[in-house]
Amino acid sequence: MLEIDGAVGSGGGQILRTALALSAILNKGFVINNIRARRPRPGLMPQHLACVRAARQLCHARVQGDAAGSTRLIFEPDQIGSAQLEVDVAGETGSAGAVTLVAQTVLPIMLFAPEPGTAVLRGGTHVPFSPVYEYLERVLLPFVRQLGYQAEVQLNRFGFFPVGGGEVVLKTKPARTQNLSGVNLKSPGKLLRLKIVSAVSKLPVSIAERQAARLKRRLPVQPEAEKVQVVTAKCPGTYLFLEANYEHITAGFSALGKKGKPAEAVADEVYEQFYEHHQQHGAVDTKLADQCLLFLVLTQKPCRFTTSRVTEHLRTNSLVINQFIPARPIKLEINSDGTGTVTVE
Repeated sequence: MLEIDGAVGSGGGQILRTALALSAILNKGFVINNIRARRPRPGLMPQHLACVRAARQLCHARVQGDAAGSTRLIFEPDQIGSAQLEVDVAGETGSAGAVTLVAQTVLPIMLFAPEPGTAVLRGGTHVPFSPVYEYLERVLLPFVRQLGYQAEVQLNRFGFFPVGGGEVVLKTKPARTQNLSGVNLKSPGKLLRLKIVSAVSKLPVSIAERQAARLKRRLPVQPEAEKVQVVTAKCPGTYLFLEANYEHITAGFSALGKKGKPAEAVADEVYEQFYEHHQQHGAVDTKLADQCLLFLVLTQKPCRFTTSRVTEHLRTNSLVINQFIPARPIKLEINSDGTGTVTVE
């Protein structure tokens, strides 16, 4: 059984999410200590418990330590069975836990199930410290499909912090190794188009309009598509998402509004993310760089890409994956300006 230190690197929930997915797929048990040791509130939170219980259901695992606040977990998987499940993150505590983070655990497992899968995920779709739904739909999944996996997602309801109440449906088909391919992305290629999504719930649409207008004024080229909308959710919320379609890949950047934060500040936050990525010419944006690693390694094909910045999340995810699959080491080459190259042998 593998022993994993939950305090390594960034010391966050990503270590657990990656470990759960690989444990189920590879049928390797693990024990993790010091869960989320570097966070203000260490131990398992609602969305982490949702990940554990979803993974347990998918692979019929034996689990010890799956309780709120627990800093130690033992996970012993069996074979992956049916890939049909419902996960209610809010149901654990009534919180707005991020469904996009739960998807980081269940999506890989479902792809390696023996039959097509459907997962209904309920909770927060646009909440702090997690990817917004559009990032999952427009950035991660297109990249995953580029590798040969078959997965799609649908948004049924929006869910903002702190109430949640959103619903997302993931659908997958079993991966076939012979149909999977690696990547060799040295650069993103030419910037082809930009698309903006700006939305509010239970707030004046003028806020969404100001977010979009400010971002448009700062962008180097005018967006090809712009969606400004009022959406239905259980509580007030606002977000801004920028999709950047390059010749070889898509990048995504987002920010959430909150009380006291001007719409213009939301737009500036998105622009700064885009500007950093665009100026560095890395193929893969900083969020996708760590989120895609698992899918790359499981193709069993050589993979290589550049990224606009090597983050602590990327380093940490590499360490965890290397523990589970030492035969396919992930290597990071970091340049003096923070950019880097990731190689999966």
